[in-house]
Amino acid sequence: MASGGGGSAEWEELVAVALLGTERRRGSPVALLDAAAVQTVRRRAGLRPAAAAALPQPAPADPRPQPPEPARRRLAQLLAGRTGAGSGGGRRGAAPDLTELLPQWLAAAGRHGYRAPDALLPALLDAARARTDLRPQALALAGPRGLWLARLNPDWRFALRGGAGGGILPDPEDRAGVERLWQEGLFAERVALLGAVRAHEAAAAVRLLSSTWATERAEDRLMFLDSLRVGLSEEDEPFLEAALGDRSRNVRATAAELLSALPGSALAARMAGRALACVGPEGVVPPAECDAGMLRDGVVERPPAGRGERSWWLGQLVEAAPLSCWRERFGGLDAAGIVALPIADGESWAEELHAAWCRAAVRQRDPEWSKALLGSASAPTATAPGTASLAERAKLLGVLAEGERAEWVAEFVRAHGLSEAFQLLGVCVVPWAGALGRAVVDALDAAREAGSYPWSFSGVMGLAERCLDPAEAGRLEGLAAAGAGGPVDAGGGGGGDVEAGAVGYWGEAFQRLAATLRLRAAMRVELAPAA
Repeated sequence: MASGGGGSAEWEELVAVALLGTERRRGSPVALLDAAAVQTVRRRAGLRPAAAAALPQPAPADPRPQPPEPARRRLAQLLAGRTGAGSGGGRRGAAPDLTELLPQWLAAAGRHGYRAPDALLPALLDAARARTDLRPQALALAGPRGLWLARLNPDWRFALRGGAGGGILPDPEDRAGVERLWQEGLFAERVALLGAVRAHEAAAAVRLLSSTWATERAEDRLMFLDSLRVGLSEEDEPFLEAALGDRSRNVRATAAELLSALPGSALAARMAGRALACVGPEGVVPPAECDAGMLRDGVVERPPAGRGERSWWLGQLVEAAPLSCWRERFGGLDAAGIVALPIADGESWAEELHAAWCRAAVRQRDPEWSKALLGSASAPTATAPGTASLAERAKLLGVLAEGERAEWVAEFVRAHGLSEAFQLLGVCVVPWAGALGRAVVDALDAAREAGSYPWSFSGVMGLAERCLDPAEAGRLEGLAAAGAGGPVDAGGGGGGDVEAGAVGYWGEAFQRLAATLRLRAAMRVELAPAA
């Protein structure tokens, strides 16, 4: 496109005057603006017409309903990211942080089967671009129209990589459509397709994967193999056993891990034979070498820095052996009895053995062994029968039923407070209700009574805002009132001032927590479908 006439010199003169100022060149500001307006019209009128770009295809239909109007208004508020006014110095203020409620809104809307409001799709994609934690739920809510928009804006290209990419997946019953997308689709589309087929019929996913396995890249084989964790069963064993001979070490290791999660598999039996030869009532004798059979079954030969070879091999054998093999080896004892036995060869072997049993209990999803290795929640953490590691204990808790998990963590919080409970609370089912919710609020109140500052528990407070049952809001409002009115000290005064400052901060923290719970309750009501 080119401008008509000879207005280029006049326009450059106007730009020079604007840059230098009208006082240094003849003319007034009003005259300059008038002249600029005239030149703008002349330049636009002189543009030569160009061929119009092709219009995009219409957005695909999304049959899901939109959320009710109050919920749409709430989503707009959350996407705008308006937060309560903070006061600096790391303090968050007493108003809820709306950005932290956005993931909960998206999850609840997804459970109701809603789609994103059309007008809010750009803001939703912008939010997902900025926060990777939002992407799975945001893209699910955005649906095919979100992907349609993503193709029109390079800033949203992540949506094409992170989702099904091409839009709606074929029905798993549509064999021709499934085969076509599996052969021709992008990697993200194929991953999504494999997951959908796996959820519909586990064996069909293995057949689909087998059809192209030999030609897949190693990194893709690893990702595809990982998708078999969902719905893993004995029917997968032949495919996984064949994958033990894969040319990629990572693929072999993943196949071995999946097979060891099947206690009846041939690999589990082989590992049981090796582990039973090393561990028994008479003591522990770790393997002297890592032979070819062990290597094929997924044992990693070289230990990480600081680990001895023989203890490293021992741990891998024990964690891959079915836990059922130990009852007969230890004279019919149950899991709790076996875990409580002293190890004849010293604490180092006991620690390695118990850690391996913890990994086996998590991998095999065995609640009896998990409870035995966790022990009593009220006992000192250093005396835990299986492991004192909170990360490992959180994994063991994840094996237990929801109610048992919440009861164990509630007892732990009552006995030890909140300072060590963050990882354990993270595996509890939301909302924290009943005994667990009461234990958390009691522990927060006890911390306030002890004169601690709430930012010492910022992680737990953040979790509580997202996870506590909104029914606890009334009690928290009472605690907020009890902590209100005291002077807030920055921490530099005397002991009495510091205590008074802590009380003031706690009042503010409880007020924010209660307000967040009230807001979560309102969101739940707003998202409820109309009767």
